[in-house]
Amino acid sequence: MRILLEKYFSRGQIIELIYLSKSSEISKRRVKVIKIQGESFQAYCFKRNSKRTFLIDNVLACVPFIRKESMVIWWIILTK
Repeated sequence: MRILLEKYFSRGQIIELIYLSKSSEISKRRVKVIKIQGESFQAYCFKRNSKRTFLIDNVLACVPFIRKESMVIWWIILTK
């Protein structure tokens, strides 16, 4: 998982991740990685609207955030 996080961090991509908290709760987060250090990373969490620290081992899945085509189509229509 660390390799994926480093890849998205180097590209400046916003990512969606599935995260297991210390209290064993699973959540879906949209984040932008700020710094990777040791066994954790800091990221801006769009769900909490703040900078958070996450454990790399607790990331269950991670994919780049891609805006849906419908949003792009609406933007094109509105800007014409």
